[in-house]
Amino acid sequence: MADFISTYGLEERRQELEQLMTTNPATKRELQAIIKKAINNARRRIVEDAQGVLENDPREAYRAVRSSVYKQILGGQVNILSPRRRGAGTNYQRPRKLDKNPHQRGGNRRRRNKTTIRIDSYQGKDRGFILRFQNAGTVERETRFGNRGSLRARQWFGRSSAFQMEAAATEVAQEIENMLASEFKIQ
Repeated sequence: MADFISTYGLEERRQELEQLMTTNPATKRELQAIIKKAINNARRRIVEDAQGVLENDPREAYRAVRSSVYKQILGGQVNILSPRRRGAGTNYQRPRKLDKNPHQRGGNRRRRNKTTIRIDSYQGKDRGFILRFQNAGTVERETRFGNRGSLRARQWFGRSSAFQMEAAATEVAQEIENMLASEFKIQ
């Protein structure tokens, strides 16, 4: 008896597999959409963690958590690095206790310098330096007016981002499995 290999339907299966390859533009777009959705979900969860780290955040520093999806390769990232462009700014002025009660003894009566006014004008995504300070900490600062103290390193971004990106990778894998199952009509 001769061995006979059936080639019935082989050409159709080959074409289906070629359509699923990442060299196919439609498949690549679909995969990038899956990755973008997962990266945005991870960013949203990291923003929630950033809001937990900053107890009092009237100028919304949590908005400095950025995400991007790569164009040339399949992947993406979430970071707290400085943006390339500056935002619009704001006219925010920190409330002073002395303004509420002008007859109070003590308090900070020094004029605000230009640097303080400039830094207080940062809003939202421009306040990423606050997140980086909270993440890496600062050294002890001494000025001619006294000790300004330091911030201890919390390392919140490394822990949060690693955990959330693992969850995003699992989400991408599950979505790709769903895409393949729907393509091959697997139950």
